Amino acid sequence: MITLLKQRLTEIELDGYILKVKIHGDIDHHTVKGVREQIDSAILSHRPRFVILNLSCVEFMDSSGLGLILGRYTCASDVGAKLVLYKPTMRIKRILELAGIERIIDIKGDDYDEML
Repeated sequence: MITLLKQRLTEIELDGYILKVKIHGDIDHHTVKGVREQIDSAILSHRPRFVILNLSCVEFMDSSGLGLILGRYTCASDVGAKLVLYKPTMRIKRILELAGIERIIDIKGDDYDEML
């Protein structure tokens, strides 16, 4: 496993063909631009088969966060990768459900640990 980036809001690691992205704190209009650029850069540079977006440490997310997720879904799809959302908190999972994200993107919990 190679750590590509470790900052206050974002950790990005490459584990073979899996790009693991862990986001900390809030995903809102103040933070989304930098996070988006970091993730897109890693996806385009490494062209993984899977992008795992770990939301277990996200405390708050507004519509900017939904845009971040949908945009990364498109970016991953463009390089042939599958995006999976991993371990969202109950609050974040509810937002994702209300937005209908689970109809487009897989949301996994503890049962997905073996891949991570």
